[in-house]
Amino acid sequence: MKSKHNSSGNRTRSTISIFVVIALCCFFYLLGAWQKSGFGKGDSIAFPVTKQTDCSNVFTDLNFETHHNMEEIVEPSEPKAKVFKPCDVKYADYTPCQEQDRAMKFPRENMIYRERHCPPEEEKLHCLIPARKGYMTPFPWPKGRDYVHYANVPYKSLTVEKAVQNWVQFKGNVFKFPGGGTMFPQGAGAYIDELASVIPISDGSVRTALDTGCGVASWGAYLLKRNVLAMSFAPRDNHEAQVQFALERGVPAVIGVLGSIRLPYPSRAFDMAQCSRCLIPWTANDGMYLKEVDRVLRPGGYWILSGPPINWKTYYKTWKRSKEDVQTEQRQIEALAESLCWEKKYEKGDMAIWKKKVNTKSCKSKSVNVCQTDDADDVWYKKMDTCVTPSPEVTNANEVAVGALKFPARLYAVPPRIANGLVDGVTTESYQEDNKLWKKHVNTYKRINNLIGTTRYRNVMDMNAGLGGFAAALESRKSWVMNVVPTIAKNTLGVIYERGLIGIYHDWCEGFSTYPRSYDLIHASGVFSLYKNECNLEDILLEMDRILRPEGAVIFRDEVDVLNKVRKIVGGMRWDAKIMDHEDGPLVPEKILVVVKQYWVAGSGNSTSNDQ
Repeated sequence: MKSKHNSSGNRTRSTISIFVVIALCCFFYLLGAWQKSGFGKGDSIAFPVTKQTDCSNVFTDLNFETHHNMEEIVEPSEPKAKVFKPCDVKYADYTPCQEQDRAMKFPRENMIYRERHCPPEEEKLHCLIPARKGYMTPFPWPKGRDYVHYANVPYKSLTVEKAVQNWVQFKGNVFKFPGGGTMFPQGAGAYIDELASVIPISDGSVRTALDTGCGVASWGAYLLKRNVLAMSFAPRDNHEAQVQFALERGVPAVIGVLGSIRLPYPSRAFDMAQCSRCLIPWTANDGMYLKEVDRVLRPGGYWILSGPPINWKTYYKTWKRSKEDVQTEQRQIEALAESLCWEKKYEKGDMAIWKKKVNTKSCKSKSVNVCQTDDADDVWYKKMDTCVTPSPEVTNANEVAVGALKFPARLYAVPPRIANGLVDGVTTESYQEDNKLWKKHVNTYKRINNLIGTTRYRNVMDMNAGLGGFAAALESRKSWVMNVVPTIAKNTLGVIYERGLIGIYHDWCEGFSTYPRSYDLIHASGVFSLYKNECNLEDILLEMDRILRPEGAVIFRDEVDVLNKVRKIVGGMRWDAKIMDHEDGPLVPEKILVVVKQYWVAGSGNSTSNDQ
């Protein structure tokens, strides 16, 4: 009898699994057709597909609830989901922690007013940020690098202000990005070629880069062709929408500034950093800004300075500065770089390049003001300091303090922080198991939605990145992943950078440092279990809606009771949602919730001016 019962149970589960697979195939077949239109107007594609694929009986008969016997999925007495109304169209480009009106209330000293200043609870918006009428899915990569729909970012000021420098041109209903910049009007490609004559960009030695004051991020855009990932940042200032343009082009970027607070990146993160006429006062405050770049620059990494005061003899009159002033500034930078154990490798025309020593044993200069902190990666809202962050100890003068692996080998090699036991609770074995697990998970995601891994999802975010396993499994030139390590989670961002990936620290109780409609795909594994006692889950979901593009997708992975709460909230957010079992079957309490944001825009009778 026992054997017969087990056989019957197995047949039942198999039958359920088969019907679930059929239903999901139908759902995502239609979803794929709907999304591939790229303009939120996929009826012409979807209707013929619907005629060819009759899914109506499957969807009517199947129950998409999880089959976890220990949890009650839906309470019959629960009220309907709260419906969130659209915000006024004036909030179309709302950036909660970098709004101009709030910024003006803070001191201008050290760019404090351009730093993050988030609204108090009573000023938070509780509505859906609308896209403007005419919004279209960005051009697929690589075309998207060079073209942006005007309707998505309707700001022409840079086409006039930066016309001579070839930043951006307006043609018809699109912006064209020729690849120029203030210091490379002939194009970023030629500029990078000059860098590559000094810096080993082509052999995988350089994988992660930092662009301080990035403009429209053409340097980062053209580095992608060399398989280099640049984290570009610029403030939200009078150069309207420069970071927004970067993200629309499919280039990693965030709103940020070198001010009074440490950069939201771990120490020893970047193989290369540059300032291309970024106008940062490098010698001010006892060299505080250059010391912060030194903190995030890997031993053996490179720093590029193009623009003032380099080539001051040619330009001092154009800059309206005296010879003595600019000559003194360059001498101070040279002395500061030497004190940081940076060796000057190149100066020609408007460009100078320094290389950071591979370890402190090979450094002749000994800085007296060494930081005494136990954790150089504890940076969230921490004041910048004028001390020098020490590199890891080495046994001899030739040893590279952070290892010498090149990309792509470093993607799956054991990162130095783990090999040296610097990440609490993570061993070589657990790291390798984590990689296997995420390869399995990503394969599941691709079976659920076959657009994952294509250029349709160019800008991807992992809200709780852990060791970077999701991004590593997804690694492709077709997309890039912003790996977010929550400030209340285990600090693993240094490991992510050691793998040759990029990311940022963030507290999801606050707004993210980006514009609305920045990401095509968001992955949220364990985020809501992590934050369930920290802040309102509704606020996190509204923030996700703000940064997700129309027709973008979200994959949640969490405990079933948490996902049921999430699903109830998103039911009022114009998101289409389906919940499904874990890959290992219905008895696993962890489930997957897949969501697609509907296409809708402001100005169609569905937005209001006072929804907060």
